[in-house]
Amino acid sequence: MRYSNMSKLSRLLKPLMPLLATAYAVALIYVTSMPLEGNVQTFSSELMSWVITLAGIGLTLFILIRFEQKWFPETRQFPLKLPKLSSLAGLMLIAPLCLTIEGYVVYGLTSMVHTVQLEPLTYTASELREDLLSSVHAVLLAPVLEELCFRQMAISPFRRRRTQIVVCMVIAILFGMLHVRNFPGAFFSAMLYGLVFILSRNIWYGVALHAGHNLTAVLLAIYCWLGLGDIQMAKTPVIFLSDAKVIVGSVILAVVGVSLIKKLTP
Repeated sequence: MRYSNMSKLSRLLKPLMPLLATAYAVALIYVTSMPLEGNVQTFSSELMSWVITLAGIGLTLFILIRFEQKWFPETRQFPLKLPKLSSLAGLMLIAPLCLTIEGYVVYGLTSMVHTVQLEPLTYTASELREDLLSSVHAVLLAPVLEELCFRQMAISPFRRRRTQIVVCMVIAILFGMLHVRNFPGAFFSAMLYGLVFILSRNIWYGVALHAGHNLTAVLLAIYCWLGLGDIQMAKTPVIFLSDAKVIVGSVILAVVGVSLIKKLTP
């Protein structure tokens, strides 16, 4: 009787998992951002946010392993096993090119609808200091929490590849809506992370791309602050157009990343 009730509950919850996972993720993101409310961010507020995010990651892993795998046996096709770190490094090297391509694609599509106002991206020392302080969370913690919630929790309960892709698209739309002004970029990124997750059946590859994406944004801030190049930016939607030096560097890094992954693939 108990197994029958659990089976009925599983069938009831499965179609709702994309929405439930999104609601759960939004709640966690809100809680982790609470220490950062206010005009001035300090190291203590950032540290508190890191601690809360780590607790959120631990809670999410507990839910995935203890409950989701029990309610939805299909989730076992997406194990949480950590792959070789060198493979993850290869994907992080590919991320800058993905971000560069994303910027030009979003710019091209947006330009078809209305004129995009571009201006040079500049950084003051205080703005850079604030971004560097938040970069630990953006690069090391946020990608793990968001990928576990928006991809692992939402997509893994579904067995068929076609259904997984549909769920991936729904989640990408919701993910984009959460980013408001950066809807197009967030949508494309979420689709990329989701498809990588579906094809690789391992959430950590999407985490690596996500982390590499955020790390690239931090490095571009340093690049602009040092005056090494000219990055164009639009605020609505948020678009970053890299200069020739960044494009060439991104291509070189991507080639190295692909070579590294191919070398390690049996």
